[in-house]
Amino acid sequence: MSQTDHAAALAAWLHRIEAMHPAEIELGLDRLRCVADTLGITALPVPVITVAGTNGKGSTLRLMTALARHAGRRVCLYTSPHLLRFNERIMLPDGLASDAQLCEAFEQVEQARGDTPLTYFEFTTLAGLWLFAASDADLILLEVGLGGRLDAVNVVDPDVAVVTSVGLDHQDWLGDTREAICAEKCGIGRQGRPLVFGEQDWPANLESLVQDLGAQPVLAGRGFELTAVERAFRFVDGSALQCPETVVLGKDNLATACQALKLADVVVSQPAVDQVATLSLMGRCEYRQLKGVDCWFDVGHNLAAVARFHALLPTCSGQRHLVFGMMADKPLREVAAEFAATDVNWYLCAPAMARAASVEQLAGALPTGSRQQQFDSVAQALCCALSAANPGDQVIVFGSFYTVAEAWLAAEEGQSE
Repeated sequence: MSQTDHAAALAAWLHRIEAMHPAEIELGLDRLRCVADTLGITALPVPVITVAGTNGKGSTLRLMTALARHAGRRVCLYTSPHLLRFNERIMLPDGLASDAQLCEAFEQVEQARGDTPLTYFEFTTLAGLWLFAASDADLILLEVGLGGRLDAVNVVDPDVAVVTSVGLDHQDWLGDTREAICAEKCGIGRQGRPLVFGEQDWPANLESLVQDLGAQPVLAGRGFELTAVERAFRFVDGSALQCPETVVLGKDNLATACQALKLADVVVSQPAVDQVATLSLMGRCEYRQLKGVDCWFDVGHNLAAVARFHALLPTCSGQRHLVFGMMADKPLREVAAEFAATDVNWYLCAPAMARAASVEQLAGALPTGSRQQQFDSVAQALCCALSAANPGDQVIVFGSFYTVAEAWLAAEEGQSE
């Protein structure tokens, strides 16, 4: 088959998988374990680090991948969702999984599942795990999709569990308090194995949860920390590394990444730490210049993530043009209020998702008197924002993975014209 044929076959598989299960989400591992057992992937032959958390998962995994590779490790990485291509979700030691490899993995899962119904996320997670088991990796990194305890990746026992942070998000599925959500996320921990918690503001029940699991607690601010005076990372084994002055993906995420890798017996060196400090990640406070305009893209879709993004933005000497699209079940009014004190123009748009908030809903969430325009698409909103921007202005695209993805595609198409 040609490359074009493989691309068409992958598109057909993804369409089929999307239509396979009536629900987008169905938490639980019983169905999944049966298929995973048939595939022989419930126990992977190399160390596994599983990462959960409300915010910071993607950044922490990006840092861990780079640090581990610097140490000579061959890494597999599973993450979600993707921005531009499904292949982004499954990284093998030599690069992203190819269309042909994904099609082969999907065929293996289809044969193994029989008449067991699987959601899109479950099916694709099993495919990733099958590819990882067949690879020559010596370290596997897994990102939880939703929660942790009942998420598909939890079908594999991690050697090190990581919870980056706990905030209010996906309350319909995980609970409406930090304590309830923490219980779900800490469910990736295993008896006798380390559980790293990367946020110094612990939910009240964290320590009792870790104790009930029988996991080994490695908690930010106690087991490891970034010392303010020394500007150094100190780890649970007593070792230390100097913290770079600026870390694009966050000093807290870098501390967590280093600590998790050390617990998996991966050597983390000072040159590696210095090198990864400048790493960025698509859609995480990501800077690009489009048509001569300074632009930032961020996929944060809950209040804590948007507040962090807002705090990281550089000072703007002009106006900010906000291309804003978000899911309807998110705290729209609270998110919009983050920018209430600044000179902004709102460009409201709904990404092409059934769950997206309408432009009317977005408009209703804005502070009184906000300058706003409404658009039929993210692409139109971005185009208008770029056209309106003057020297010294910023264009900011945020609110959802889907908003950023559509803006990225529009930008790419605009540059190719």
